[in-house]
Amino acid sequence: MKKKKKDTAVNAASRANVKLNPQNNVKLAAPLKAVLTPFEHFIKAETSSGTVLLSATILALLWANLFPKSYLGFWNTWASIIIGPLRLDHTFAEWVNDGLMSVFFLQVGLELKREIRVGDLSTFGQAILPVVAAAGGMLVPALFFTICAYGSPYSHGWGIPMATDIAFALGVMTMLGRRVPTSLKVFLTALAVADDLGAVIVIALFYSGNLNVTAILAALIVFSVLILFNRLGVRILTIYSIGGVFLWMCILKSGIHASLAGVLLAISIPTWTSIDKDRLRHALATAEHALGHRKYTEEGALGDKHLRGYIELANISSNKAMPPLVIMERTISTFVSFIIMPVFALANSGVIVHQLDFGAFIADPVTHGIACGLILGKPIGIVLGTFITIKLGLAKVPRLASWSQLAGVGILGGIGFTMSLFVSNLALGNGAHLEVAKLAILCSSATAGILGFIWLYLHPQSSSDESSAKDIAQES
Repeated sequence: MKKKKKDTAVNAASRANVKLNPQNNVKLAAPLKAVLTPFEHFIKAETSSGTVLLSATILALLWANLFPKSYLGFWNTWASIIIGPLRLDHTFAEWVNDGLMSVFFLQVGLELKREIRVGDLSTFGQAILPVVAAAGGMLVPALFFTICAYGSPYSHGWGIPMATDIAFALGVMTMLGRRVPTSLKVFLTALAVADDLGAVIVIALFYSGNLNVTAILAALIVFSVLILFNRLGVRILTIYSIGGVFLWMCILKSGIHASLAGVLLAISIPTWTSIDKDRLRHALATAEHALGHRKYTEEGALGDKHLRGYIELANISSNKAMPPLVIMERTISTFVSFIIMPVFALANSGVIVHQLDFGAFIADPVTHGIACGLILGKPIGIVLGTFITIKLGLAKVPRLASWSQLAGVGILGGIGFTMSLFVSNLALGNGAHLEVAKLAILCSSATAGILGFIWLYLHPQSSSDESSAKDIAQES
């Protein structure tokens, strides 16, 4: 009798088109959700990656200063990979900077491609403001560094203060909540994406070593094959990943920095779907019909072959409808944010402070160049680029934002952390000046973050703007 009542309830819910909660049929679902839900929210939070990155930086500083021999000994340990005649010998730090960071640049390339195809950089009107602002935010800091380091053997480090760390910059802006309009966050994100593109170009053109023509030709062949796969309709990401490994090896041997391999691989990843909307709609409707007319329990899903088949059909159809670029971006984003970036910070942020002469540090032209570039050059360049673009009538001030808030974005652009550390390794090599540059980057980025937060806190979105935004939202 109880069983009959239960079946009746299920059928009634199906007829009423009510979605049954599978957790009611799985005893362990509730406690499992209690454990996983906070972690999932943490992963999705915009500030999470910045928090983890900051924690890794603090850990690196503590490790390097409390146990300097251990820190240096670990990251200078050699590790080799031998595949037939190919032998790769690098320290742990080099494997991070030349290997893992290629995956970071793959994510950068995927973001660039997506934004150019369908995002904030997809049209001239959308792209012109953040692109020109990013260009100004790169050229002016480079000029400041060049002036400060002019005549020294380290003037070629002009690329160090050019880029913005999006994780930290967005993290600071997110902490301000509703005091900052959403359009300003979108503008900062688009600016950082354009900024990353400029950084990739600078690294490829100005911070590569002696070129190996044979390896470059091999890389071009591999890249051409990957593009051909795209044109032929190949969607299997494993094939592109294997090709990406070969591409990375070729570029690593070519004298061009291996980071370019990640960007080139991203260019080859397909952005199209292999199923039309009518077939997808039919597959989802079939699965929905099956779920509505069958008992969906843990045991039912396991024993009902037809039900499992309909669910599998919907799953396959959904995967075909999802562009491979989106799938790859989602697959690696968590790995990049919570593994690669913290490991990079751990390997590169460990400045042994007590070994530095602070008098020499303050007087060093590298310190002046980085500090002036990030703290002064970034906001001046970003605001100047924005001002010129808007005054020429090519773009408008982001909706609900003010000029004072745009200045705040420029200040936050001075958080150069990740890319600045990366370029400093390429520009200065190992030695005392690399340690000077690292400490200058940490101090300048922290200063830019604090100043940007204070500035935007003191120049919030006005209450009239908030009410206008609510009116627009209600009308829509």
